[in-house]
Amino acid sequence: MPTHGSLTKAGKVRSATPKIPPKPKKNKPPRVRNRAEYARRLLKPQAAETFPT
Repeated sequence: MPTHGSLTKAGKVRSATPKIPPKPKKNKPPRVRNRAEYARRLLKPQAAETFPT
C-alpha cells in the first residue's frame, strides 16, 4: 500500500510560506461588547427615567 508522501517532504510548504503580521481586531470580544450594549440599552434609559427634567 503506497504512502501519502515521503517524510523528507514533511513541513516544507509551511516553512516556505512568508509570515504576514495579523490585522488589528475591529470589534471587542463578545463578552465585553454584550455588557456595553446591555448598559446602553437597559441601564442608561432607566437612569434617565428616575431623574425628572
